[in-house]
Amino acid sequence: MYVATLLTAPTAPNLDPSLVESLRNAWGGGEIQWLSPDEAAEFSVPETPDNLWDVWADLQRMSVDLVVQPAEGRRKKMLLADMDSTMIQQECIDELADEAGVGDRVKDITARAMNGELDFEGALTERVGLLKGLDEAVIGKVLNERITLMPGGKELVATMRANGSYAALVSGGFTAFTAKVAEVLGFDENRANTLLVEDGKLTGDVQRPILGKQAKVDALEQITKRLGLSEEDVIAVGDGANDLGMLSRAGTGVALHAKPSVAAQCDIRINFGDLTALLYLQGYSKADFPGVE
Repeated sequence: MYVATLLTAPTAPNLDPSLVESLRNAWGGGEIQWLSPDEAAEFSVPETPDNLWDVWADLQRMSVDLVVQPAEGRRKKMLLADMDSTMIQQECIDELADEAGVGDRVKDITARAMNGELDFEGALTERVGLLKGLDEAVIGKVLNERITLMPGGKELVATMRANGSYAALVSGGFTAFTAKVAEVLGFDENRANTLLVEDGKLTGDVQRPILGKQAKVDALEQITKRLGLSEEDVIAVGDGANDLGMLSRAGTGVALHAKPSVAAQCDIRINFGDLTALLYLQGYSKADFPGVE
């Protein structure tokens, strides 16, 4: 048995009940369950429909996300999340680069690396090199003034942890940022690269080994083994090319507002919903979300 989930942006919920009912009838689905009024609904289907991606494309033009996945085991025991442009709305290195006066140059490299056009490690080394001499105190300034959380993140982490799940933040970015973001959102652990500092200034380098695409797969393997879980027990979320490894290995891999070349390689794509979409995909309703500050 499979489950079809339809959802829209929480800021502009426009999921038409007649649309959901029409699709349910066309696919011979079961009873419709509304997970959030006007925002998210689901129904069971006996198999993956042959015209899934044609329907998906039609719904995208209506600002509706559609996911069809196996019903069994969809509620996961672990969240593995990217940070930049996933749990937060920015790319930390781009924000640091703005402060260093090399913003445009770094942003171009970041965009190409996240789209899979450049080697991640080489692109990271080049960008960090452009930050050489930047005052370490700028990190705190960027955290306080430039970094904003992705909508739905607090609800996602809080709901999964309240239901016994483990939450890990894994980033190709920097520990100076993941430590703070993980604390604010309630993650159990975080992994990232460490910016090297001497005499209060960035040296223009990071601690080796560099954590890139493979490091996220390693985190998936190591944490599940430590917790006695299988990779099927994991829901992973990311947006860039360096996330593809963990997205393909996790039981549920979600491309969230992802780069086109990344989304094209993922079966679960969320382009309009926020991070609460990961809860709806697991069958949680909005009433299940614990109160968050």
